[in-house]
Formats: sequence, C-alpha cells, structure tokens
Amino acid sequence: MDSISTHNNPPAQAAESSRQPIPYDNSSGAGNPGKRNAEKPSIKKIIGDIIRYLVPLAISIGLIVWMFHKVDFQKVMKIIHDGCDFFWIGAMMLITTVSHMIRGTRWGLQLRAAGVARMTLLCEWVTIWGAYALNLVFPQLGEGWRCVFVSKRQKAPLSTVIGTDVGDRGSDLIVVLLLLLISLIVAHPFIMDFLTKYAIGKDVERITDDPLLWIGIGGLVAMAWAILHYCRTYKWVKTLDTNITRIWNGFKVIFTMTKWWLYVIYTIGIWTCYFFETYVCFFAFDFTRGLVHNPHMAAGFIPGLVVFVFGSMSMAIPSNGGLGPWNLAVMFALTLFGLSSEEGTAFSIVMWSCQAVMLIALGLFSAVYVAVTGRKKQNLST
Repeated sequence: MDSISTHNNPPAQAAESSRQPIPYDNSSGAGNPGKRNAEKPSIKKIIGDIIRYLVPLAISIGLIVWMFHKVDFQKVMKIIHDGCDFFWIGAMMLITTVSHMIRGTRWGLQLRAAGVARMTLLCEWVTIWGAYALNLVFPQLGEGWRCVFVSKRQKAPLSTVIGTDVGDRGSDLIVVLLLLLISLIVAHPFIMDFLTKYAIGKDVERITDDPLLWIGIGGLVAMAWAILHYCRTYKWVKTLDTNITRIWNGFKVIFTMTKWWLYVIYTIGIWTCYFFETYVCFFAFDFTRGLVHNPHMAAGFIPGLVVFVFGSMSMAIPSNGGLGPWNLAVMFALTLFGLSSEEGTAFSIVMWSCQAVMLIALGLFSAVYVAVTGRKKQNLST
C-alpha cells in the first residue's frame, strides 16, 4: 500500500528526493574505500600471474643455461648430428601419441563416473593433446583449458571437472612413487657406485646425510599440519581446505566407479607407454644401446626405469613442459650408469625436442577440431 501511494504522489516524492544528500563525483577513487579495495585484487592478480608464469620460465632458462655451462655444447651437437638414429625417435613419438590417447580415454571414464555427459572418443583425446601443447607455453595452462573446455562443452559444473582432473593427477602421483621405490631397489648398486665415485655424487650423499635436512622437512610437515588445524578460521586456510576436499572428491571417484578395473588397465597402459617412450630412445644412440646389450643391465630395463622415473619426478618442478628440470634429471640419471654429461644432455635434448614438435602438431590439430566442432554446435543451436 505504501509503494502505491508513493508512486501516486509526485510532490511527496520530490520533497523526499530534495532531502537526499547530493552525491559527488569521485571517479579517482579518493574517499571511496570500496573502489580502492576493488583495485587491490586486480593488483594481486597481476602479481600472481607474473609469479605463476615468469618463475617457471626463469627456472627453465636457468637450468638450461646451467646445464650447458657444465657440458661442451659443441660436443653435444656433434653427438646428435653423427650418432642419432631418428627411426627410434619416430617410434618414441608414436608411442607418446598413443599414451595421450589412452590418458584421454581414461579421463573420459572418470568424468562419466562423476556425472559428466559422455564425449566422443576423439574429443577425449583432443582434451589431452591440446592441454599438453598449451603446457609448453605456460605451466598448468593446459590443465585449466581442458577443465573449462569440458565444463562448457558438456554443461557440467567446473568444480566437478577440476576434481576429476586433480584425481587424475593424484593417481599418477601414486604410480610415480611406486616406480621410484622399485627403481631405488633395482638400481641400488649403481646409485651407491655413483655416490662413491663421482664428486657430484658425494655432494648429494653429504646433503642427504645431513640431519638438518630431515629436521627441516619434519618441521615443515609439522608446520603445515598446525596451520591447517589451528588456523582454520582464516580465509586462505579455508580455501586450501576446500581444495584438498576437492582433490579427495575427485580422487575417490576412482574407487566408487563401476568400471574401476578398466581405470586400472588404462593406467597400466599409460605408464607402460611412458616407459617405452624412454626405452626405445636407448636404441637411437650408440652409448645408450650399449646399456641395452650390457648383461648386467637386464636388457637396458634397469637404466630405462631409472631414467624414466627421474624424468617423471622432475615434472613436479614448475617449468615449460618440463624444459630444464626434465633434461637435467635425465642427464643425471644416465650418468649413474657411466655415461658422460654430454651424452646424457644429447639424449635429453633430442627426446624432449621431438616430443615438443609432436605436441605442437597435435595442439594445432586440437585447435582446428575445437573451432570446427564448436561452430557446428553453434549452428545446430541456432
């Protein structure tokens, strides 16, 4: 009744409006705390983006520069030019493509278990090809793209898709840790020999034997637990706790899905392909081919496993598609078996570079696929 009388009484409305304070223009934001606060997140976002993208790039460049400072670059290029059989590198690229196809199929299985509508098989592969290509540009950019792409295309909640992606990576972490344990057992004699013979090995042994290192690690773990337990009211701790819950929810789908056994088969297939990507490259160079024919190396499977696991672990370091950390880890792993730093560097450069070329090609195909299928869906909807 009050609202009706107000609209039907213009003089009263005018009198009321005359008593309102006159607003003043404050486009500069002075005296307007709300506007100033609104500007702060944008500055934080800029700083966060700089850290997110420039730090990994700096790590990649720094490690590559350091690696080439330690080795004879001309000798490395001579090894590649004179002693590389690119037939086996091509085989590696084919196996890598298959591994990504299996990974895409496995993620599709996990998405359906989480309630996301089924995609075509090719679309599942494209999500992986495109993501890996984008990761060459900026770390984790591909992961973000594929989650947003699937969420929009399948009209699924983004948090659900992110949860399955994190669960996908969580299962990979478990596999890497198991493989690390196996490699440390089977390659124990070679690792001990490296630690006692080479200067860098002695440095590694001295660092790992230092009790302060383990005390520091234990202190960091205790600090993390204390923060999560006693500071739960803080906003950033709540955000962290939400992310951990999302990780668990995405991961536990693996155990509740009806076809969990198929997920296990896909996982075995992925990591078998990953191993043979490294192993077939052993046949591309004379010095790694010698490891295959060495009777003490189990047909090259022992060094192949160690190189593969060290390379996989290095991917946890933020970098552009593993450039830098992966090369250094592979070089270090090969020196455990008596190869020179130049030989290890040549092996890592050829393998990484050819994989990058393959990923760029698959990324371009993915971009065309997304553009064409997106246009078709738009035409159908109109």
